[in-house]
Parts: sequence; structure tokens; C-alpha cells
Amino acid sequence: MQSSDNTADPFAPEMRSAIMAKVSSKDTAPELRVRSLLFRSGFRFRLHQRHLPGSPDIVLKKHNAAVFVHGCFWHGHNCRSGMRRPKANADYWAAKLDRNMTRDRDACARLEAAGWTVHVVWACQLEEDTKRVIAALRAQ
Repeated sequence: MQSSDNTADPFAPEMRSAIMAKVSSKDTAPELRVRSLLFRSGFRFRLHQRHLPGSPDIVLKKHNAAVFVHGCFWHGHNCRSGMRRPKANADYWAAKLDRNMTRDRDACARLEAAGWTVHVVWACQLEEDTKRVIAALRAQ
């Protein structure tokens, strides 16, 4: 199948659809790892609170903190994985990933305006970012 930029997708549309259907937005491996580290550090939390802007992955109500665990590709991190953009159907992907980043910034701003502390843990820096979040929560 040809895309608008003349780069062929190596998969047939049905196969691409099946691959994309397996991409999860909740309970991802990085998210499970962060939850485990937080729990083992003594923190108790709620998951995916839909009444909060952006439906944070982890909510620590006692600390008035929201944690987002972001995959670098999907949320446009400035690392190797986050800077990579698909060549097939490039216009679609550019718009999609830009919308994700805009939505993330909006959710963080709305949470902060409501008095929440927002932490972002990036998949590529999982251990480092999680330790930073734990240290910040302990300091509160």
C-alpha cells in the first residue's frame, strides 16, 4: 500500500490493523514497573482516575500528585525512540503524535492549575525518573 509520501508500508492493511490493535494504553510494562517501585517504596495510589484531566496513570491523592508514564514514541520524548517518526503515512503520524504532545501539555497544565503536582516518567529513563518521583514524594 502506498502512502502519500510514496513510502510503502511493509504490512498489508489487515496486518497493520492487527498490530496496532495490540498497542495498549493502560497497564503497559513501564507503567507496571513504576507502580511496583512506588508500592514497594510504601506509596499507595489509585489508577487511571478519569475525573482528572488526562486521566493520570497513577494518582497519589495523599500527596496530591499525578504520575504519567509515557512511552517515548507515543508522547514525543527527545530521546532516540521519541524522535523517530514513521516514514509510511508520514502526514498522519506527524499530526497524531503532535496531537498527543499537545494533549499531554494541556492535561499537565490543567492538573497544575487545580493544585496537583505532576510527574512524568519516561520509558527510556524508567529507573532514574521513578527514583526522582519517589524522592519528590518523600520530600513533601
